[in-house]
Amino acid sequence: MAFYLFLCSSRKKRKEISLSTLGNTILQVSYATLLKATDRFSEANLIGAGSFGFVYKGVLDEDDKAQLVAVKVFNLLRHGASRSFIAECEALRNIRHRNLVKIITVCSSVDFNGNDFKALVYEFMDNGSLEEWLHSPTGTEDLRDHVPKKLSLLQRLEIAIGVACALDYLHNHCETPIVHCDLKPSNVLLDNELIGHVSDFGLARFLSQVTSNVSAIGSQTSSVGIRGTVGYAAPEYGIRSEVLTSGDMYTALAFSCWRCLQGRDPLT
Repeated sequence: MAFYLFLCSSRKKRKEISLSTLGNTILQVSYATLLKATDRFSEANLIGAGSFGFVYKGVLDEDDKAQLVAVKVFNLLRHGASRSFIAECEALRNIRHRNLVKIITVCSSVDFNGNDFKALVYEFMDNGSLEEWLHSPTGTEDLRDHVPKKLSLLQRLEIAIGVACALDYLHNHCETPIVHCDLKPSNVLLDNELIGHVSDFGLARFLSQVTSNVSAIGSQTSSVGIRGTVGYAAPEYGIRSEVLTSGDMYTALAFSCWRCLQGRDPLT
């Protein structure tokens, strides 16, 4: 708890980008536009895969300006994928912070074969996920860009501080507090300045400020269990489905103390 508060207070002394919202409605983009942006979702542009789909690198042409983006395409055949899409839209549409991934647009349409298609378009993070950096052996080089995958202790601390500030914003400075529920190094993306951005809100929950009841984002009930990730999920999530901000704080400590600062897995 003390370490979490220390990280937040340290960052608050720094100048931050002013917060704004994306409004009540996220602008939508067509399937054809994303098909073109990713070169027909080519394997060469595939940069990641998760529980509910794949992430592609793309170039989005808008107002005669080319913008590098990351396109998260949901595999709607997977159970929970549609719910995860809705959860991320609901969580990200009205929040903005320098340490949260920025959503640019969404696609909820059909492909050229008439199949349902859902995707989220994010600002591209040049340095990938923190997981890639922590797993990269010291002194080796990334084959794609030939940049050594090595973080100094100061850089690790800066990333941990950024993550703590993102959680502080979600828990204490949103109109309705949001609990991330799945914080881990693979869900922290690094930009060209190695600033950490918390991503993947597919398991996020809104926390009612008045009644303290928890409901799944995009659902009318709180019956959906919390899965999280072994090694990072708070112990109480394995016993009951109650969602608390302290669960995020637990994962922040596991993430900050073990993986980010020491480079060690919480299970070792």
